[in-house]
Parts: sequence; structure tokens; C-alpha cells
Amino acid sequence: MSPTDPHRDQDLQEVESDPALRLVEEGLPAAAPEQSWLRRHSRAVSLAFGVAVTAALVVGLYDKRDEFAESLGAASAGVLAGAVALQIVWLIARSEAWYVCVEAAGGRTGRRPLYRAAAIGYLGNLLNSSFGLALRIAELRRTSPDDAPKAGALVAAELPIVVIEIALAAICSFTLVAPLGIPWWTPLIALAIGGGFVAALGRLANRKRDGFWKGIAVMRKLGHRNRIIALTVFAVSAQVFRNWLVLQGIGVDASILDSVALLVAAAAIGLLPVGPSLGVTSSILILGSKGVAAVAAAGAMLTATGAVGALCFAAWPLLDRLRRIGARRRADRR
Repeated sequence: MSPTDPHRDQDLQEVESDPALRLVEEGLPAAAPEQSWLRRHSRAVSLAFGVAVTAALVVGLYDKRDEFAESLGAASAGVLAGAVALQIVWLIARSEAWYVCVEAAGGRTGRRPLYRAAAIGYLGNLLNSSFGLALRIAELRRTSPDDAPKAGALVAAELPIVVIEIALAAICSFTLVAPLGIPWWTPLIALAIGGGFVAALGRLANRKRDGFWKGIAVMRKLGHRNRIIALTVFAVSAQVFRNWLVLQGIGVDASILDSVALLVAAAAIGLLPVGPSLGVTSSILILGSKGVAAVAAAGAMLTATGAVGALCFAAWPLLDRLRRIGARRRADRR
């Protein structure tokens, strides 16, 4: 593509004019209009909030530190390996769902470059889901600039998955009635809102077809939409079973419904900048009545095995890159 290509110039102008797109395109802070103090110091505020939550957990669990340590040691190697494996299964299913969305948006990257970008981005999810998305998009645009959709469309390509996850969370929100003491009719409202999101996104995909909105093209065809729903349900099921496996492995008397409630709560609390303490915070909030030390240990174990799973999933792009470098060197010596 020549430097004077009008489409390329339009891409550059779009990225330069939108700070969010420039962030995911270049991985750098972008120039932006004058913002409020909170927005200008959002990273510091997020870090401070996360530290405060972590400190509160440490103080609250200090008197139960022996029980906490004992619970951590209760999980067998098989339980830990299973939790890591299920996290990798979730990452693969989530990456495949993203691939379907990107392909429907006009992407021609193929699975390998997209999975490599996804693997790197999901490491960023350990800190914040928005940061992880930015890493994924920046890496895909860096490695496949001509075959990947524009940054804006890649941001939108995440929407169908997120909306379906919201709808699933709404369907399962009845599991929060007992732990949180919320009114029984609250899940019905959540279900109506979740269904409305899915229907609205489908109508929007049929009406808007250019620019940013190319990213939701996957919602236009029934086949694509069904694939996304099936992959998302499979991924969520893997996470529910992972929660149940760890809770049972540590000795918490938790049911599948408790595991669902934990996943829904983690998704909601994850919108806040709680950082790595998300697992412990969610576990105590939902299952604290079953023993604070034990469920806190389960939350910590879920976070740790999730991080190990993400690292394992991210290891293969490095190995794949080393393999390709070695292949090129061997070809050059011939």
C-alpha cells in the first residue's frame, strides 16, 4: 500500500482524532482534550483503589491467616492442574469467539496471528480487562496491519462477545438472590435488560455497516451469531466448572449454583479497579458465609491458577516465533 493511499490516510486520521483508537493502535497515551482531574489521574486512582481493597483484605484476614494458609495447602496437585487446564480451555474458546467476530468484520489474519495477539492480550487481563483488550488490538495491528480490520472495528468486535456474556450473567443472576439478599424480581429485570442488549445489537448490526460498526457484523448472520453464542456458553461453562473444582478441592461445600454466582459476581466486580484481589473479593462477598478463610483461599487459588493458565497460553506465541526464526535461519544457510 503506497504512502499516499487515501484509505491509509483515512485510517491514520481516524486513529489520530480518537484517543481511544490511538491507544490501541500504538499502545501509547494519546493526546486528548482537557479532561477532568479524575480522568487525568485515572491510573493513580485505580492503583490506589486496588491497593486499598487489597489492604482491607489483608487486615480482615490477618486473624484467620493460619486457617487461610491451611486451606491453601488443602488443594491437591490434580485440582491445581485441572484449574489451570480449564483456564486454558476458556482462553482458547474466548480467542476462537474473537476470531469469528474479527473474520466477520473483514479480517483476513487467520487464526495463528490472532491467537498470538489474544495470548498476549489475556496477560493484560490480569490487571484490567480494558488494558488486555488494548494489548490484543495493538499486537494484532502491529503484526497484521494489512489483514486486520481497523482499530475501531476491532474494538467493536469485542462487543458481541461481551453482550452475550452480559445476557448469560443476567440469566444466571438468580443465583445472587440468596447470597446478596437482593429482591427476587431483580434477576427478571436483569434478564430483560440482557435480552434487550442482544436484540438491540442485532438490529444495530443490520443498520450500521461501515467504519466502527463493521466490528459487530457477526450479529447479522444466524450462523455466525450461533457460533458466538455456543463458544461463549462453552467458555462460561468452563469457568463455572473451574470455580466448582477449586472450591471443592479446598474443602468449601459449594454447589454448581454457588460457582455460577461467584462467576457472575466476579464479572460485575471486575468492572472496578480491584486488580489481582478480584478473586478473593468476589469469593468473600458471595460465599463468605461458608467460611471466610476457606473461600478467600479459594479466591486466591482461582487467581493464581488463572495467571498460570494465561502464562501457559502466552508461552506458545514465543515458542512459535522462535520456531519461525529458526526456520528462516536454516533456509538462509541453504
